[in-house]
Amino acid sequence: MTTVTVGVLALQGAFAEHIQLLRRAALSLPSDTQWTFIEVRTAQELDRCAALIIPGGESTTMALVAARSNLLEPLRSFVKVRRKPTWGTCAGLILLAESANRTKRGGQELIGGLDVRVNRNHFGRQAESFEDNLDLPFLAPSQEGSENPPFKAIFIRAPVVERILPPVAGVQADEELRDDTVVAPSRTPEGDLALGEVEIMATLPGRSAAPPNKAAPTHPEDKVGDIIAVRQGNVFGTSFHPELTGDCRIHAWWLRELETVLGRT
Repeated sequence: MTTVTVGVLALQGAFAEHIQLLRRAALSLPSDTQWTFIEVRTAQELDRCAALIIPGGESTTMALVAARSNLLEPLRSFVKVRRKPTWGTCAGLILLAESANRTKRGGQELIGGLDVRVNRNHFGRQAESFEDNLDLPFLAPSQEGSENPPFKAIFIRAPVVERILPPVAGVQADEELRDDTVVAPSRTPEGDLALGEVEIMATLPGRSAAPPNKAAPTHPEDKVGDIIAVRQGNVFGTSFHPELTGDCRIHAWWLRELETVLGRT
């Protein structure tokens, strides 16, 4: 039996909700993996983890607390140097981006790991938060004939991926020239760990694309619509908050992906 420890960054935000859904997801998986889920607040706790979730919350606050806790550089090493599997939701997606706009220089530290530019608070302020039922292609049922009900996505001051950036070995220099944009520092991956291209996992055509109580289609192959889920190698990001829904399907999918990745190492 394989034992795998998954951490959830617990500096601020919805980390407890992630832990709860991870436990439910693990119980739903037909595998022999022994899962352990821990809250991560120190570099020592991070070192115990094979994978990490960075939850939704306040990205600026999380980055500030991480820096003051001497955890920011270990996080960059975990994600960008060791290329450990990492998933960021909402604020976590912002922290994992290589570039973030609507941000004054010095006002936000980034971890990096995803060659994307995110547009912070794309959908507006807290009052403009909304829910939408999504058909997510990567949650397609594994068995023919199985149902795949829409996923209720919760968007709270949510970012979107504004642009997919080309993978580069160093810092995203062109992004540094943009006003009100912060860029993650460069880190060199270990060994031959290739970055690969950013994969668009889901887009949202628009809040008016679906009638009330109907599923809004997501089209990862389209070049239109707001990009709300991306993956680059072992790093995954979503604009919305799966941890606040009570639906553990994305968590179960991610754990299955972990088993595949860890089985190759």
